[in-house]
Amino acid sequence: MNWRKTTQPLMPLTTAQYQPPAAGSYDMYPYTKLGNGKICCGYGSLANWMKDHPVVLVDGYVGNDWEYIGASLEKELAAAGVKAHLVYTAAFLKPEEEIGLLVQPFIGEKGTVWGKRASITLRDLFDGEKLRNIQVVPEAVNIIIGVGAALTGLQAPVVYMDLPKNELQYRMRARAANNIGKQQWDDNQETYKRFYFVDWVLLNAHKQEILPAVALIADGQWKDQVTWARRGDISEGLQFISRNVFRVRPWFEAGAWGGHWMKQRISHLNKEEVNYAWSFEMIVPENGLVFESDGRLLEIAFDWLMMEHAAEVLGADAQRFGIEFPIRFDFLDTFDGGNLSIQCHPRLKYIQEQFGETITQDETYYILDCREDARVYLGFQEDNDPAAFREALEESAATGKPVDIDRYVQSHPAHKHDFFLIPNGTVHSSGKNNLVLEISATPYIFTFKMYDWVRLDLNGRPRPINIDHAFRNLDFSRKGKRVKEELISRQEVMEKGPDWRLLHLPTHPEHFYDVHRMEFAESMEVTTGGKCHVLMLVEGQSVIVETANGFRQRYNYAETFAIPAAAGSYRIINEGKEMAKVVKAFIK
Repeated sequence: MNWRKTTQPLMPLTTAQYQPPAAGSYDMYPYTKLGNGKICCGYGSLANWMKDHPVVLVDGYVGNDWEYIGASLEKELAAAGVKAHLVYTAAFLKPEEEIGLLVQPFIGEKGTVWGKRASITLRDLFDGEKLRNIQVVPEAVNIIIGVGAALTGLQAPVVYMDLPKNELQYRMRARAANNIGKQQWDDNQETYKRFYFVDWVLLNAHKQEILPAVALIADGQWKDQVTWARRGDISEGLQFISRNVFRVRPWFEAGAWGGHWMKQRISHLNKEEVNYAWSFEMIVPENGLVFESDGRLLEIAFDWLMMEHAAEVLGADAQRFGIEFPIRFDFLDTFDGGNLSIQCHPRLKYIQEQFGETITQDETYYILDCREDARVYLGFQEDNDPAAFREALEESAATGKPVDIDRYVQSHPAHKHDFFLIPNGTVHSSGKNNLVLEISATPYIFTFKMYDWVRLDLNGRPRPINIDHAFRNLDFSRKGKRVKEELISRQEVMEKGPDWRLLHLPTHPEHFYDVHRMEFAESMEVTTGGKCHVLMLVEGQSVIVETANGFRQRYNYAETFAIPAAAGSYRIINEGKEMAKVVKAFIK
């Protein structure tokens, strides 16, 4: 059985399997060094650690193949002359129908894109009596294994099997991973929706609750192999990056409007993929952090960092955002592709009441690259009639008739380094032949599509249209000359020296983040001011970041990296011959 459905390769298990690109070329697998002897490899080494413990709780993320993991551990223990007694937590879950009723309030109607953030707990999905009555076998290693193993209450070390979100989705598409407690298969959109609004919410809260009991953290993405490390060693690595600099591992997705800029410029991307629409540069609900030791790699979810070091990462802003990282960077690639849908995002009260989110999807488009004919759709025409606009959209949705969008929505020429502001409720779209760096608040799935250019998705089906949601949120006052005055950022020089300058790219008053651009021939000194900085080299070959602690790390063109508030200050050094330009986003 094919256990993952994707054109993307697995992350290499070791650095020997991956040749990092030269300076100036995008690195798909960034990692932080833990030092020697910190990461172990193989089920044999994991079993060897387990054999000295009478009970081990192997908990972890949905999508892991628990039967395969259990059988592998049992085999390795038997080879060492140790009896294993395996107990799978799937047997303690409530019946599928009962779980379905519990989660139903949070997954919306079938066929819709959104649900509502779950307010139940992982424990609610289990039969409490069965959890309490687990029998352990003497003279054996008792392995309680599966999602929720730590809920048993047994006093035993926890081995946490993590799994990257992209790999979970690849397994979902291959029907090798389903929602918690679900046996019947649904279409991928419904399964992802429940992951997002229920399973991930419950599992992240559970992970935070059991954090003190976690002894080992393992990476289950390779299935037939595993890397693992002691929690204390991972914590040291997290503490280090919380005071220096980090980059998450990006991942990439094709889409109906996707383009070819990333395919042509990122060397390790699969060139056979039809296109690349998105890069998850730093959409941290779905990104991981990679550590290295002795050439071995181990990836953990980004939320481990925030659970342990939110205050160091966000500084005073942790009081506002808690363990939720508030800023998102991603690419929208329409080079030789198509236009994005005509869309808007929910207003703050709407996203809170309808979907259970705390902040809304306020966005900006930074034009990293474009062709001469590139445009951005933004704001309404001065004479736009909302009723006529809705009638045209609904007719198109019903009949497939194209809409003359330019009659209703403005489009603006796009140039490199232009900065377009998209506060919630604003009608917008990127036209073709743009490489957009989307600098945004973290929420990322709440897009109300009104018009999708009468096209099909990559599976040959129409994408969902959300006219009702959109018209409950659209701001029709953002029209005419107000658009250029308020929604196209007027960049201004704040400070300058002989070979450097600092520009302000003002955001909209509704944006809780602001943006600067640093331009320098040699280097610039920067203080964090108690804020986390999210940065990207948007022009130039590569830069070296040197933190106040003396740590140095290279970042290449188009790579996203972050400086935690606790770093205090850093120096950024241009490695190329041309002027380096680095954008910096931070909380106002």
